[in-house]
This record gives sequence, C-alpha cells and structure tokens, in this order.
Amino acid sequence: MTAIGDWPLARRVRAAATRFTTPLLPDDYLTLFNPLWSVRELRGRVVSVTPEAEDAATLVVEPGWGWTFEHTAGQYIGIGVEIEGRFHWRSYSLTTPPARDGRRLVVTVRAMPEGFASRHLVHGIAPGTIVRLAPPQGEFVLPDPLPGKVLMLTAGSGITPIMAMLRTLDRRHGAGSLADVTVVHSAPDAERALFADELELLARRHPGWRVVQRHTATDGRLELAPGPREGSPRADRATGSSPRVGLDDVVPDWRERRTWACGPAAMLDDAEKLWADAGLTEALHLERFSADLSGGEAEGGTITFARSGKTVEVDGATTVLAAGEDAGIPMPFGCRMGICHTCVAPLRTGAVRDLRDGTEHRVAGEGATDSSHIAVQTCVTAAAGDCVIDL
Repeated sequence: MTAIGDWPLARRVRAAATRFTTPLLPDDYLTLFNPLWSVRELRGRVVSVTPEAEDAATLVVEPGWGWTFEHTAGQYIGIGVEIEGRFHWRSYSLTTPPARDGRRLVVTVRAMPEGFASRHLVHGIAPGTIVRLAPPQGEFVLPDPLPGKVLMLTAGSGITPIMAMLRTLDRRHGAGSLADVTVVHSAPDAERALFADELELLARRHPGWRVVQRHTATDGRLELAPGPREGSPRADRATGSSPRVGLDDVVPDWRERRTWACGPAAMLDDAEKLWADAGLTEALHLERFSADLSGGEAEGGTITFARSGKTVEVDGATTVLAAGEDAGIPMPFGCRMGICHTCVAPLRTGAVRDLRDGTEHRVAGEGATDSSHIAVQTCVTAAAGDCVIDL
C-alpha cells in the first residue's frame, strides 16, 4: 500500500500548488483549516481514550484526508505519536470489524514496562491529539470460508487481533450460525483480562462457540508441551504450585482444529514446537508482537542516513529503524519484527548485524555502485561499525 503522498495525482497537485505557495508548502495552508488535511502524510485525530484495565486503554482514532484503506480483521496499523518533539511509531492490531464508512479506527493498547510509546498512549495521550498513521498490514487473518473447527489461543494483549475476528464473525453471521470455534485466553488475573465480559457474551450468543478464560496467577500457566498426558490435571506436590494444565486438558480435539495464536513470545515458541511435533505446522497461524533479538550482538557505531543528511551515534542494541526514528527521519516500517519486509532499505557502505541470529551484512568500500548495495531490514539490524543507509 502507498501513502497519499506517493500517488501520482497527489504529487502533481502538490507540485502545482507549491509554485503558488512558495516559500510555504501547501500543507502549511491546509493545516490552518484542518490539521487532518495533508498531502504529505496520513493523519488521524484521537477521538477518545477509554481505560480497559490499569495498564490498558482503547483508543478511537478518526482518520483524516487520504485514508481510503480497507482492513481485514486481524491486521494492524501504524500509529506515530509525538513525544517530547519526536514522533515514535508503533504497530497495533485493529480490534473492530472493518467499518463500512472507514471513519473510525480502534486499537487497544497495553502499556509495557519498557514501552515508552505504549505508556504514553495509555496514560498520557488526550482526546484531540493529532497522530500520524500507516495503512493496515498483516497476514494474520481468517480464510474465507472459515474452517469447520477453529481454535484461537491467546494470552495478554494477544487477544486484540482475535477480538477483531470474533466481532467480524459475529456481525457477519449473526447468532447461532457459526462454525465450531474455541477461544482459550490467559491473563494474570481478572483485573488485567481484556474483553472478558464481551467474550462471555459472544459465547452465549453463539452455540458453536466455547470460551475458556484462564487466570495464570491462580490457575497456573497453560502448558504447551508435547507428549501424552495421564489422568486429570494434578498439583505439583513438591512445590505446592497450581495444577499443571496442558492443552489436551482444555481442548482435547486441538489437533483437529485450525489454530490462530497470538501472545508472548515464549507461548508462541512453545506452540510452534507442539504443532511441529504433532506434524501440524500448516494448521498453526501465529502473530508476534515483537521480534526475538537475542540471537546476536552488534558493535554499534555511526549511522549516516544519506538522503536525509543526518548522522547518529548508536550502541549495538539500537536498531537502524529506531535510530532513524529517534533522529526524526520518516522511516518505512510495518510489523517491526522482521517479517513483512516493509522496512527494507539499501545499505550503501559499511556493515549492519541481524540481531536475531548475528548475521553480518556488509558493503565494502567508499563509492560503491548501486548494484553493490544490500537491502537490509532496518527493524532487526543494528550498526556493526560505521555505515551509510540510503534513506
């Protein structure tokens, strides 16, 4: 998908308008009338911020001029929010069905302890704030037609894309006409469980739906471990801990279901192994909210963004994407997890290292030709010495 500023017609109109408005740009005049009007970027206005839990809130955003994008339940959008003079971009799953008029975007954000932007969106942003937007993306969607038996396995804020799916199915089919759907959702406790009441309501509306809500503080963590289980769940007598409960105990027929899973990385890693050991890899669909960047360590260095004319010093833990955004450069991005390749940019000279597995990507020598450039994923790579990125 392309932003409005990339459309040929928009470029021609903007070029013509610039001749009459120089030294100011057309946007400088448009925003005097309406801050949502821009031919350079997609914008939105925060309409409301509704607390969902102590550390979570639902944001309703009204998109501005140029937002004509339709989304599919399960996809995410990018939101850029200005904090202390700089825009910080994050991706969040849309939690509502695709709107018929496209005039409302709804996301539910959980404030992460280390999440600077997420904490601001939950606790600091006010209705009326203008944000930047990126179009919907993502392949974590349901097929059409829906499989006969479906399992939705989530934990924490992993419920957000699933809620969009459930709400879409509820609106599309009405009560009593859906396939066999089981939802298993885990949260630390009732106070931190998102959408708990609505999940129960949907289960009552649809005879074919079953919802299992688990509170890990009292119920223990759902174990996704391969191998047969014997008898009923039992407490660990040695430690006195909560009963050990596996997927076979909660969903005995999980092997017969197509599964959509979203949640913490450890849960998804366990799910991948369980389904692989069962020979059912193709039946499992995963959505990850963050990349595992623990597989490599970069040296850090100086990153020069050639077209933007900016140079920044970074450590080996700061991705090229984060470095560019912190410097105020409009960086392309999508999933921020090294999956969608939207963030790919040419490495002109120098080296970067993939933080997932330590792989080094290098272009040697000054004045390298265009053909020698290497396309690197800025969201999962960091500087391995001095380098030049063609952005």
